[in-house]
Amino acid sequence: MAERRRGLPAPETRTTVRSEDWDSEDLSGQEHSGVAFVDVDMTEASSRGAVFSECTFREVRFNASAHSDTAFVNCVFTRCAFFDATLTGCKFVGSAFHDCTFDLLRVDGGDWSFTGLAGADLRHASFRGVRMREADLGGARCAGATLREVDLSGAWLHNADLSRCDLRGSDLSSLDPLTATLKGAVIDLRQAVVIATVLGLEVRPT
Repeated sequence: MAERRRGLPAPETRTTVRSEDWDSEDLSGQEHSGVAFVDVDMTEASSRGAVFSECTFREVRFNASAHSDTAFVNCVFTRCAFFDATLTGCKFVGSAFHDCTFDLLRVDGGDWSFTGLAGADLRHASFRGVRMREADLGGARCAGATLREVDLSGAWLHNADLSRCDLRGSDLSSLDPLTATLKGAVIDLRQAVVIATVLGLEVRPT
C-alpha cells in the first residue's frame, strides 16, 4: 500500500470499486468514505459538491473531467491520470499523489494544504488562487508551469525545479533560492524583495 507524505500510512479502505466505467458520469452530491477505486474510468466525469474522504485511487483516469467544490480529503492517488482535468474550488487537504500525470491540469481556487506532491511532474499544469500551505513539493518538476497567486506559506520546496515558472502573486516566504532551481522564473517586485532578503541582500530605495 502506498505510503502517505511524512510517513503517515495510507487510509484503510472498507470497500472496493474495480474496473468500473464512470465515463461522463455526474457524481454531484455523492459521498464516499474509505473506498478503494482501482482501474476506474472517470474520463469526462463531472461533480459539484461531492465528498471523497479517506479513499484510495489507483490507476484511475480523471482525464477531461470537471469537478467543482468537491472534496478529496486525506486521499491517496497512485498512477492516476489528470490530463486536461479542471478542478475549481476543490479541497485536497492532506491528500498524497504518487506517479500521477498532470498534463494540462487546470486548478482554480480551492485548498490543497498539506498535500504530498513530492517529485510530481507539474510542468504542464496551472494552479491559480490555490491554498497550498505546508504542501510537500520537494523535488517537484514545475518548469514552465503556472503557480499564480498561490499560498505556498510553509511549503516544502527543496530541490523543486521552478525554472520558467510563473510565480507572480504567490507567497514565496518559505522558498530557499539556494535549494531550488529558479532560472527564468517570472516573479513580481514584491517577491523579488523577499528573495533578495533571503539571500542576505539589503534592499534600499535609490
